[in-house]
Amino acid sequence: MQGELRLTVDGPRWSRLLNSEAPVEEHDTMHEDPWVKSPVTLGTESLDYEVVENSAYREDQAQRGRWHRIHYAAIKWLFALLIGIGTGLSAFVINVAVENFSGWKFIATFAIMRHSYFAGLVVYVLFNATLVFSSVFIVTNFAPAAAGSGIPELKGYLNGIDTPGILLFRTLIGKILGSIGSVGGGLALGKEGPLVHTGACIASLVGQGGSTKYFINWQWLRVFKNDRDRRDLVTIGCAAGVAAAFRAPVGGVLFALEEVTSWWRSQLLWRVFFTSAVVAVVVRTAMSWCAHGNCGHFGSGGFIIWDISGGQDDYSFYELWPMAMLGIIGGLLGALFNQLTLYLSSYRRNVLHKKGDRVKIIEACLVSLITSVLSFGLPLLTTCTPCPDPVRYPDIVCPRPSKHYGNYVTFHCSSENQYNDLATIFFNTPDDAIRNLFSTKTVHEYSAQSLFIFMVMFYLLAVITYGIAVPSGQFVPGIMIGATYGRLVGMLVVSLYKKDDIDEGTYALLGAASFLGGSMRMTVSLCVIMVEITNNLNLLPLIMLVLLISKAVGDIFNMGFYEQQAHLRGIPLLESTPKRFMRKLSARDALRANKVVNFSRIAQVSHIVAVLCSNNHNGFPVIEELPNGQTLVIGLILRSYLLVLLQSKADFQDTPIAGDDRGRVTIRYSATDFVKPVSSKGLSINDIHLTPQELEMYLDLKPFVNPSPYMVPEDMSLTKVYNLFRQLGLRHVLVVPRPSRLTGLITRKDLLLPEVLEETSTELSSTRVRYKAYKMPLLEKNFFPHH
Repeated sequence: MQGELRLTVDGPRWSRLLNSEAPVEEHDTMHEDPWVKSPVTLGTESLDYEVVENSAYREDQAQRGRWHRIHYAAIKWLFALLIGIGTGLSAFVINVAVENFSGWKFIATFAIMRHSYFAGLVVYVLFNATLVFSSVFIVTNFAPAAAGSGIPELKGYLNGIDTPGILLFRTLIGKILGSIGSVGGGLALGKEGPLVHTGACIASLVGQGGSTKYFINWQWLRVFKNDRDRRDLVTIGCAAGVAAAFRAPVGGVLFALEEVTSWWRSQLLWRVFFTSAVVAVVVRTAMSWCAHGNCGHFGSGGFIIWDISGGQDDYSFYELWPMAMLGIIGGLLGALFNQLTLYLSSYRRNVLHKKGDRVKIIEACLVSLITSVLSFGLPLLTTCTPCPDPVRYPDIVCPRPSKHYGNYVTFHCSSENQYNDLATIFFNTPDDAIRNLFSTKTVHEYSAQSLFIFMVMFYLLAVITYGIAVPSGQFVPGIMIGATYGRLVGMLVVSLYKKDDIDEGTYALLGAASFLGGSMRMTVSLCVIMVEITNNLNLLPLIMLVLLISKAVGDIFNMGFYEQQAHLRGIPLLESTPKRFMRKLSARDALRANKVVNFSRIAQVSHIVAVLCSNNHNGFPVIEELPNGQTLVIGLILRSYLLVLLQSKADFQDTPIAGDDRGRVTIRYSATDFVKPVSSKGLSINDIHLTPQELEMYLDLKPFVNPSPYMVPEDMSLTKVYNLFRQLGLRHVLVVPRPSRLTGLITRKDLLLPEVLEETSTELSSTRVRYKAYKMPLLEKNFFPHH
């Protein structure tokens, strides 16, 4: 854009803004460009996190008094409570359902195996296939957005990109029911990622008062009808999902802060913390109810999922080397896992899944068949192991009694004092399998051969399973893979050092942390989660060590798991730091060759319709012609605002004459009338019908524009523009020429005025504020020497 700065009483304005009537590509809806390396999913759209301070917004704010602000804050805390209760109950339902389906499956399989191994295999395969089929059928026919973990899409949403369907009511139902089927069906995946998505869906539905499509609608909850408040609610939901999945409330808070959010506010921290605490209370209360046998095979569960507090309490300096080696192994295997899943997911997305839902269903059932056959057949090929000496280990129950499953599974062993170590891992729910691998004071429970076979097979199964059309998380597979090679390293350390105080379960925990760090590249939140779920604070320094090493090694090869999957899905995430090449570029270099599409203040309806039909822009600069022939930018108007105005027709006027807009906006509109419904396409230009007479009328756009959009000079470095864009959560930034005249300068001192100025001064909007009438010791000139 070209022009010059003009000094007026209202501040700086830029003139001679170029105009174009030609159709152009959209600026802010996502598409392939030099800054995005992957193809972009159709339908993704940026979110409007910036506050549009137009006349409607300002009049709405002016009418809000003290009690309105109190009510607004109270509703936020109420929503935080409801999100915690809803997410905790959802996690409880999923856990109970998975445990019971798995219990019925194992009991039926073991009972039939006494008569025929083949019949037992058939029952096992059919049971798993039925559950997986139900999951994939629900996803493909009812809730397509429920496939996968949902965390890449949530990272995109909290980064400013909305993918249609990810936060709808049917997605929530599909996520819950699909997770029960996929996890209960024995696939190499977990429910933790889907629980994060479940919490986010609950948060979104609470914020919009339910779902009008499914007649679950509470009008009194419809308070936060804007993208900015929805972002906060979804952040709370993500934290609640992690807190419910791992029963780790502090870990949930840190996960939301480190992994999914791009913007964080101190006020939000309190509500996230409160919600995580509510989740912990709800889950603990529900599990205590199950302690009396009310939940079938679930039992009491236990609030600490994998308690290893009775394991290794101390470690020697010589153990740090094999522990550091665990970090290196985790970084290498995690990076390889990310790359393999990326290749396979890309093939599925671009080739296989384009053939229709039938192919998705067949693929999921085929993966279920392969998983069931391997998990049933491999334990049959291994020999049985004698149970530990009951005199030396009096607390160990080996083998497990009939009609129970857990540690020391008998499977096909003929002797009453034997167990199958490979079946102990396979024939359990994921939580119980990890508990077995983490188990302390169980030296030589597993043979090195069995652990190696399981690691290789489960690693490959996890690679081919992620990406099928079912809800799937990667936390549990990552923990199981890492715990397996961690226990192998622990066995090696025990044989080398010949010490009784070295516990294989400790190395299993460190291996799990190393693989998750090498794959997902999380550090602080993952460290706290691992401590919370294992109840062993003594291992905190060791977990920190392996996480730092595994993340550093993994970063050498590729990005984190969720970042790679987000790019594959065409979600253009703005990372925390700009690319190095941006240091050599300016804002002018990032502009496209196409000219800017803008509107005059008084625009003809037919022209607005033509522009909206000819391109996909979501933001349009609005200009006004001055009496001297020059033009100035009076603000930016969003596409959603134009569509609402065209549909309403209330502001159409017969003549192209600017009128007085004061006092007429609030009567017809509120600030929430222009907000697009969450995770939906919203209003389209094709939904609006206008007569020929209405097309010849005019619209005065000034009351509806954002009069203070963010502007940067064209020679500002692209790195600085990137940081501004990401840190403020912007959708549009206007690029203008270098201003030629100066209005004033604002320093920290100008932003620390006492509140008395707001109440007593009527000149705050002028170009100067008189400070002499207000004695402020902290704001004296010597306190700001560089003012």
